[in-house]
Amino acid sequence: MERKQEVLQDVVIKFAGDSGDGMQMTGSQFTNNTALLGIDLATFPDFPAEIRAPIGTLPGVSGYQLRFSSDRVYTPGDACDVLVAMNAAALKTNLTAIKKGGKIIVNTDGFDSRNLRLANYPEGVNPLENDSLANYEVIKMDVTKMTREALKDITMGMKEKDRAKNMFVLGFLYWMYGREMNNTADFLKEKFGKKPEIFESNVKAMQAGYNYGDTTETFTTTYKVEKAKMEPGSYRSIMGNQAVTYGLIAASQKSGLPIFLGSYPITPASDILHDLAKYKNFGVRTFQAEDEIAAITSAIGAAYGGALGVTTTSGPGMALKGEAMGLAVMLEIPLIIIDIQRGGPSTGLPTKTEQSDLLQSYYGRNGECPMPVISASTPGDCFDAIYEAVRISVQHMTPVIFLSDGYIANGAEPWKVPKADDLQPITIKFKTDLGDHEDVFQPYSRDEKLARPWAIPGTAGLEHRIGGLEKQNVTGNISYEPENHQLMVKIRQEKVDKIAEYIPLQKLDSGADKGKILVLGWGSTYGAIKSACAELQAKGHAISHAHLRYVRPFPKNLGDIIKNFDTVLIPEINNGQLIKIIRDVYFVDAKGYNKIMGVPITKTELVMKLQEMLAV
Repeated sequence: MERKQEVLQDVVIKFAGDSGDGMQMTGSQFTNNTALLGIDLATFPDFPAEIRAPIGTLPGVSGYQLRFSSDRVYTPGDACDVLVAMNAAALKTNLTAIKKGGKIIVNTDGFDSRNLRLANYPEGVNPLENDSLANYEVIKMDVTKMTREALKDITMGMKEKDRAKNMFVLGFLYWMYGREMNNTADFLKEKFGKKPEIFESNVKAMQAGYNYGDTTETFTTTYKVEKAKMEPGSYRSIMGNQAVTYGLIAASQKSGLPIFLGSYPITPASDILHDLAKYKNFGVRTFQAEDEIAAITSAIGAAYGGALGVTTTSGPGMALKGEAMGLAVMLEIPLIIIDIQRGGPSTGLPTKTEQSDLLQSYYGRNGECPMPVISASTPGDCFDAIYEAVRISVQHMTPVIFLSDGYIANGAEPWKVPKADDLQPITIKFKTDLGDHEDVFQPYSRDEKLARPWAIPGTAGLEHRIGGLEKQNVTGNISYEPENHQLMVKIRQEKVDKIAEYIPLQKLDSGADKGKILVLGWGSTYGAIKSACAELQAKGHAISHAHLRYVRPFPKNLGDIIKNFDTVLIPEINNGQLIKIIRDVYFVDAKGYNKIMGVPITKTELVMKLQEMLAV
């Protein structure tokens, strides 16, 4: 049968089903396949909070949204062109996110009376049998039945065969968008090569889904998205936590410091521990501690011994690490505290995103306890941002907080792999002997950065003691003198403030140097802000966008940039945290746009807010 091929510019697909339906694997494989074709993309995995919610229920729905385009994209899309719904709960949860006229691919087996009841549909109501989906193109497939038929010759139990349903759907979508299946077959061989029945069942199911699309006369059109125009280079699809791992390894290699990661597992930071543990060949040591306090204190000990000390966590773990973070500030040693933010307070929303910990990073310790704060904006940006966090930490002898969040950590985008020679050097100067004018080692003497010397324990002539009690200036002896305490508090603050002299000036991401509105963002709001500003700038509006990597201290020229605009809008996935700091530091009546729903801010929301502000 002859079919036509339609070329599309931009597509948003969401895979949704029960948490056991393999939607994350399906989405990630389609993502990798897309990246290999040179098509730009952005993803948003959406995990249920429960480890295993009851099958078929609304809390158990797992989703994976992917946007791919022949143009550059910066968000995973506001609404879906295609929804894959493996059961009734998946449809009900995501129905409002589909564009009118969009495609809904449903597994009809997931809409039996039991699944409908679990999804809280009224008795006797089936959305596939009434007119509630009249505004959409519904593609009904009994995925379960066709998967079982494709695997009838494989000696596996029915439950095991049903686990390949996601591969049937993936195969069908590969056909729909004119894709090859080789890369997924290779992935399955690597993952299940030692379990031939599982490998064969997945490959057969995927092929069956492809053949179903190819041989069924219902489908008359396939679709294609052309390669995006991107800067030449070697690219790969990368998630935020992966980029953090690679950035840490690159910084370790450039500085010559071996990595020691002390970590306690916590969503959504655990993947960094898992990934780093794979790279012992780079001198990486990982330690899964019994709790958050042991995790950070082990990293402090490693840093005292001359390693690159790192600890990873999320908001609740940051709270538990607070006292030890104060110890690291008092010791004035390098340490990287990686906080992958999630919804709070307490255990909050473990699998949902939120920019919830900025004020905790600024102020969440006892006493005057300043620490630099670095923020990543996109999955790929995590590499550069964590690399910069390491540079600042080891060259200024200070612990540094690195902020990412669940959206960035689990999202993916094409990442141009940097060349090692292009990375900024990270020069380490250990103290190895007494200076010409030293009779005894002074552990709190300082250089032009106000950084104290880093002397590895056991170095002859440089024996010294450090601890959590207040230090006497220069000597490091314990001191309870009021004047000395005030002096040391001021010095520690000045050291952090002085970092502003060693970081780049703030640049505008887009727009003119002066205008009506400056949209000032940090972290994962980057894509939505960039897209919204671009849309309104194209219509001639005087809107500009600046995005912060250096959140403490701010770049020296940030205040001058702010003064060039009539109004400042600060969108955040919290109840207003950066805005408090900006108002305090720059005395500007900034406006906030806050969303606290566990999901990212969308471009459409920001466009509407900016149009409202422009109309005033």
